[in-house]
Amino acid sequence: MQKLKNGFARLMYGRNGVDQLGMATIWACLILDIVSMFLQRRAAVAAAVLYWAAMVLWVLAIFRMFSKNLYKRREENSRWVQMRWKFQSGRRGAKERHADKDHKYFTCKGCKTICRVPVGKGSVEITCPKCGMKIHGKT
Repeated sequence: MQKLKNGFARLMYGRNGVDQLGMATIWACLILDIVSMFLQRRAAVAAAVLYWAAMVLWVLAIFRMFSKNLYKRREENSRWVQMRWKFQSGRRGAKERHADKDHKYFTCKGCKTICRVPVGKGSVEITCPKCGMKIHGKT
Protein backbone atom coordinates (compact mmCIF):
# COMPACT_ATOMS: atom_id res chain seq x y z
CA MET A 1 0.00 0.00 0.00
CA GLN A 2 2.90 2.33 0.77
CA LYS A 3 4.31 1.79 -2.75
CA LEU A 4 0.99 2.82 -4.25
CA LYS A 5 0.89 5.92 -2.04
CA ASN A 6 4.46 6.88 -3.00
CA GLY A 7 3.72 6.30 -6.68
CA PHE A 8 0.70 8.59 -6.54
CA ALA A 9 2.77 11.24 -4.72
CA ARG A 10 5.40 11.07 -7.49
CA LEU A 11 2.67 11.34 -10.15
CA MET A 12 1.20 14.46 -8.55
CA TYR A 13 4.54 16.16 -7.91
CA GLY A 14 4.61 19.51 -9.73
CA ARG A 15 0.91 19.36 -10.58
CA ASN A 16 -1.91 21.61 -9.41
CA GLY A 17 -4.03 19.14 -7.45
CA VAL A 18 -7.36 20.12 -5.92
CA ASP A 19 -8.00 23.76 -5.02
CA GLN A 20 -11.14 25.75 -4.19
CA LEU A 21 -12.15 26.24 -7.83
CA GLY A 22 -11.60 22.53 -8.46
CA MET A 23 -13.83 21.59 -5.53
CA ALA A 24 -16.53 24.02 -6.68
CA THR A 25 -16.37 22.48 -10.17
CA ILE A 26 -16.68 18.96 -8.75
CA TRP A 27 -19.68 19.96 -6.62
CA ALA A 28 -21.31 21.60 -9.65
CA CYS A 29 -20.78 18.36 -11.60
CA LEU A 30 -22.40 16.28 -8.89
CA ILE A 31 -25.39 18.62 -8.63
CA LEU A 32 -25.86 18.66 -12.42
CA ASP A 33 -25.66 14.85 -12.51
CA ILE A 34 -28.29 14.48 -9.78
CA VAL A 35 -30.63 17.00 -11.42
CA SER A 36 -30.22 15.29 -14.81
CA MET A 37 -31.10 11.94 -13.21
CA PHE A 38 -34.37 13.36 -11.86
CA LEU A 39 -35.22 15.04 -15.18
CA GLN A 40 -34.47 11.97 -17.26
CA ARG A 41 -38.08 10.71 -17.45
CA ARG A 42 -39.87 14.07 -17.67
CA ALA A 43 -37.59 16.14 -19.90
CA ALA A 44 -35.13 13.94 -21.74
CA VAL A 45 -33.56 16.75 -23.78
CA ALA A 46 -32.92 18.93 -20.70
CA ALA A 47 -31.52 15.90 -18.86
CA ALA A 48 -29.15 15.16 -21.75
CA VAL A 49 -27.95 18.77 -21.87
CA LEU A 50 -27.30 18.79 -18.10
CA TYR A 51 -25.54 15.42 -18.33
CA TRP A 52 -23.17 16.63 -21.03
CA ALA A 53 -22.57 19.92 -19.22
CA ALA A 54 -21.59 17.87 -16.16
CA MET A 55 -19.25 15.73 -18.27
CA VAL A 56 -17.54 18.85 -19.65
CA LEU A 57 -17.09 20.15 -16.10
CA TRP A 58 -15.65 16.77 -15.01
CA VAL A 59 -13.09 16.94 -17.82
CA LEU A 60 -12.25 20.53 -16.85
CA ALA A 61 -11.83 19.57 -13.18
CA ILE A 62 -9.56 16.62 -14.01
CA PHE A 63 -7.55 18.77 -16.45
CA ARG A 64 -7.05 21.42 -13.74
CA MET A 65 -5.99 18.79 -11.16
CA PHE A 66 -3.33 17.24 -13.39
CA SER A 67 -2.14 20.48 -14.98
CA LYS A 68 1.52 21.40 -14.59
CA ASN A 69 0.93 25.05 -15.50
CA LEU A 70 0.74 26.14 -11.87
CA TYR A 71 0.85 29.87 -12.63
CA LYS A 72 -2.32 29.77 -14.77
CA ARG A 73 -4.21 27.44 -12.38
CA ARG A 74 -3.36 29.59 -9.35
CA GLU A 75 -4.42 32.71 -11.24
CA GLU A 76 -7.78 31.07 -12.10
CA ASN A 77 -8.25 29.97 -8.49
CA SER A 78 -7.38 33.46 -7.22
CA ARG A 79 -10.02 35.05 -9.48
CA TRP A 80 -12.59 32.49 -8.25
CA VAL A 81 -11.76 33.17 -4.58
CA GLN A 82 -11.97 36.95 -5.09
CA MET A 83 -15.32 36.69 -6.89
CA ARG A 84 -16.72 34.42 -4.19
CA TRP A 85 -15.44 36.71 -1.43
CA LYS A 86 -17.07 39.76 -3.05
CA PHE A 87 -20.40 37.94 -3.26
CA GLN A 88 -20.26 36.68 0.33
CA SER A 89 -19.07 39.95 1.86
CA GLY A 90 -21.70 41.90 -0.10
CA ARG A 91 -24.46 39.70 1.29
CA ARG A 92 -23.01 39.89 4.80
CA GLY A 93 -22.76 43.69 4.60
CA ALA A 94 -26.35 44.02 3.37
CA LYS A 95 -27.54 41.86 6.25
CA GLU A 96 -25.66 44.02 8.76
CA ARG A 97 -26.99 47.25 7.23
CA HIS A 98 -30.54 45.95 7.38
CA ALA A 99 -30.14 45.06 11.08
CA ASP A 100 -28.69 48.52 11.94
CA LYS A 101 -31.62 50.65 13.12
CA ASP A 102 -29.46 53.56 14.34
CA HIS A 103 -28.23 54.61 10.87
CA LYS A 104 -29.63 55.29 7.41
CA TYR A 105 -27.55 54.15 4.44
CA PHE A 106 -27.31 56.01 1.12
CA THR A 107 -25.62 54.74 -2.05
CA CYS A 108 -23.71 57.18 -4.23
CA LYS A 109 -24.98 57.10 -7.81
CA GLY A 110 -21.53 57.98 -9.16
CA CYS A 111 -19.26 55.39 -7.57
CA LYS A 112 -21.67 53.06 -5.68
CA THR A 113 -20.08 53.89 -2.31
CA ILE A 114 -22.34 53.30 0.68
CA CYS A 115 -22.54 56.30 3.02
CA ARG A 116 -23.89 56.06 6.59
CA VAL A 117 -25.82 58.81 8.41
CA PRO A 118 -27.41 58.70 11.90
CA VAL A 119 -31.20 58.37 11.95
CA GLY A 120 -33.26 61.40 13.01
CA LYS A 121 -31.26 64.21 11.36
CA GLY A 122 -34.07 65.24 8.98
CA SER A 123 -33.23 66.18 5.38
CA VAL A 124 -29.52 65.91 4.76
CA GLU A 125 -27.08 66.55 1.95
CA ILE A 126 -24.14 64.13 2.00
CA THR A 127 -20.93 64.55 0.04
CA CYS A 128 -19.53 61.23 -1.15
CA PRO A 129 -16.03 60.73 0.34
CA LYS A 130 -14.75 59.02 -2.83
CA CYS A 131 -16.05 61.05 -5.75
CA GLY A 132 -17.43 64.19 -4.11
CA MET A 133 -20.94 63.83 -5.54
CA LYS A 134 -23.84 65.27 -3.50
CA ILE A 135 -26.52 62.91 -2.16
CA HIS A 136 -29.85 64.32 -0.90
CA GLY A 137 -32.12 62.32 1.39
CA LYS A 138 -34.15 62.04 4.57
CA THR A 139 -32.96 60.17 7.63
